[in-house]
Order: sequence, then C-alpha cells, then structure tokens
Amino acid sequence: MTQILHDARETGSHPPARVRWAILGVVLAADVLDLLDSTITNIAAPTITHDLGGGTVLIQWLGASYALALGVLLVLGGRLGDKYGRRRLFLTGLAGFTAASAACGLAPTPGTLVAARLVQGAFGALVIPQGFGILGATWPRDQIGKAYSLFGPVMGLSAVGGPVLAGFIVDADLAGLGWRPMFLINIVLGGAALLAAARLLPRDTGDRATTVDAPGSVLLGATMLTLLTGLIEGSAHGWDAPPVLLLLAGLALFAGFCHRQRTAPSPLIKPSLLHNRGFTSGLVIGVVFFAAVAGLLYVVSLFLQQGLGRSPAAAALALTPLSAGIVIASIACYRLIGRLGRRLVLIGFLVTLAGTAHLIALVATSGTDTGGWALVPPLLVIGLGMGACFGSLYDVTIGDIAPEEAGSAGGSLGAVQQLANAIGAAAVTTVYFRTGGGAHATTVSLTVVAAVALLCCPLVRLLPLKAPEQHH
Repeated sequence: MTQILHDARETGSHPPARVRWAILGVVLAADVLDLLDSTITNIAAPTITHDLGGGTVLIQWLGASYALALGVLLVLGGRLGDKYGRRRLFLTGLAGFTAASAACGLAPTPGTLVAARLVQGAFGALVIPQGFGILGATWPRDQIGKAYSLFGPVMGLSAVGGPVLAGFIVDADLAGLGWRPMFLINIVLGGAALLAAARLLPRDTGDRATTVDAPGSVLLGATMLTLLTGLIEGSAHGWDAPPVLLLLAGLALFAGFCHRQRTAPSPLIKPSLLHNRGFTSGLVIGVVFFAAVAGLLYVVSLFLQQGLGRSPAAAALALTPLSAGIVIASIACYRLIGRLGRRLVLIGFLVTLAGTAHLIALVATSGTDTGGWALVPPLLVIGLGMGACFGSLYDVTIGDIAPEEAGSAGGSLGAVQQLANAIGAAAVTTVYFRTGGGAHATTVSLTVVAAVALLCCPLVRLLPLKAPEQHH
C-alpha cells in the first residue's frame, strides 16, 4: 500500500479507486468519532453526575468543554495542517483523541473528566480540518463529488444512532462500568482508525512558510473559557464578585482578540470577510441560532431523564424523531437551496419555532405526565426546521464572498458553530437549573430558546440572496 501511494505521488497521479475509497473511509470514521463524542454527554450527563458528583456544574461543562476546545482550535488546526502536513496532523490528532477518550473513561473526579474533555476536543480540532484537504489530494476533481456526497448520509445516521448507542451502553452497565465504556470504546475504534490512517494516508510535507496566528487562538480560547466559567459558576453559586469579574475579564480578552484580528499579519479570520455584510450577518445569526438549538437539545434530554424519569436509552430513543427530522430535511433541502436561497433559512427558523411552541404547550399542560408518543410530533417538526437551517444558513452566508476567501470562511463558520454549541449548552442549562429543573424549568428554558430564535428571523434579510452556484 505504501508503495502504491509513493508511486502515485511520484507520477503526480491519483491512487487506485480501492485505495481512494479506503482513505475516504478513514476520514469518515474520524468525523463520525467526533460527532459521536460531541453528542453523547447530552444523554449520559445525569448518569455521570450521579456517579462522580459535580452537580449542575458538571452537567453544564460536559458538553461545553468539548465544543469549546474544538471551536477555538478548529481554524488553527487547519493552518497547522497546511504548515506541517495534513497526514502528520491527522495522525497526531487521532492518537491524542483516542488517548483523551481513555482518560475520559477512566476519570476519577469531575475535574479530571472536564479536563480530559477539553483535551479530547483540542485533538479533535487537529483531525477534522485535514479531511477535505486529504480527499482533495487523493481524488480526481471530476470524481470527488462522489466522496463528498457520502458525508451527509453518514453524519445523519451518526447523529441519529450516536445518542441511542450511548444510551444503551449506559443502561447495559457493561462489566459494572456504567457510563465509562461510552468513552473507552474509542480506544478500539480510534485505534483501528489510527492504524488504517498510518497505512493509507499519503505523505505530504506541508508549507513551512504558512503563518499561524497562535496569539489570536490563545486570546480566543482565554475569552471563551473565562466567559463560560463565569456563566456556569454564577448560575451554580450565585452572582457574587468572582463570576462577575470573570465575565468582565472575558469581555476584555475579547476586545484584545478583536484588536489582534485587525493587526495580525495572518489573522484567524480574514479582515475582508468581516467587511462583508452578508458574511458577518451569517456569523451573528449562526451564533444565536446554534446556541439556541444546542441549549434546546440539552434541556429536552434533561427533562426526559430528570422530569419524566426515563433511562438514558429510553431518552435517546425519544429524541430519534428530532434526529430523523434533521436527516430528512437536510436531504430534501439539498435541491432547494439553489432555488430558494435565504428564504429556505427563514422557513427553517419558522418551522423550528413552530415545533418549539408546540413542545412548550405540551410540557406546560401535561408536565411530568407527558406521554412518549405525544412528544413525537413536536420533536419531529423541530428536527425538520433544524435540518432546513443547518446546511442552508452557511451555504447562503458565503453567497457573495470571493473564491480565495472560501477556505477561511468555511473554517470560521465551523468554529463559530462549535463555540455557539458551547455557549448554548451553558446558557440555556443555566436558565433550566436556576428555575428549579423539571417541567416548569423546561417551559421557561424553551421559551427563552424560542425568543432567541425568533430574533434571528428579521436578520435573515441581511444575508446574501443565494448560495454560491454548485457550492451546496
């Protein structure tokens, strides 16, 4: 295999078809592992806190920590791949991700688990940006569409199956380990993917002239970590001086990050992108909407387990209509985005709001007596709305940027989505726990989510009219 890849590189040709498909399998496997580990704690959080302690603070940090590290370092990971070689960064990231997963599964305390989740997300940020570059180097341009077309279905199935698998693993209590096999299984899955990647991925030297804005990444990371710590500590222990000072420090660090982006020779976000009204509007809408739906998913999972007394597996199954709606709408909207443009984004927002309003009314009237089948229609509608927005929002956001800005724009949008996930998981669960948990807290939290999502609707008119031709 190594000789085949060497010969292909020496002649400037692409590897044989069977090798290309194997490389695609490795890239997909890494993306699936990332998606699974970004969602599994939504289901397992109550069980983990019951075992380790940590209370509401740990519940809030479990999801936020992974998304925080991934979002902060995603763009930096792409730049490092350009500088030192995508194969090297992919292998390093996958090895670190697997080791961090083992640390998560063996964590003895809440603090060590959160630290391991941060490390896991950081190494995930080294892996994910390399995939499309690796595929671009190994697939002919006229055939790469076949490779890209598999990402949607595979990620969709993972989104549906991941939480369900996590729920069943927790309920199975394998070897008396409870929730821990949910992370420990990555030793096998990540190890197999690492061996395959080492054998299959072509070597590349990278371009050492590529500049990396490490200070900008540090400032962004410090900003998000400080803000989230202040938010979570304030919600858990009261708004005395320490959390308020942390929030003020976070705002000061953010000002420093903005100054760095204006003055750095190679900033994380190209200055020309921030001067583009359509792109900056998409960034703002993306932060607000993705934060809202991330919080919604967390709150619904908590209500199912803490309010309705469902097991992790039963809670995961109850959420499958939402995941199925995302998959169905994502597939259906593939052909609609070119014709509807930003109107499809608005339709997605309105459908999400309609499903959320239905869910609020259901929980408000039935409370902890809410039946499982009654949840199916609102969760399915919410999923359909989210699926209509997820891809179309960012496709439209880059509708009028220059081709040479596409890479920076894509990396920035991906990072913003992950950071929004961290913000939403922390902010909305803060509302949930501050209002006491249970049915009342769920209706209050979902009402906040609906109000925030409603704010996005009038902003849609600031987006470009259409997505780039053929980009979707």
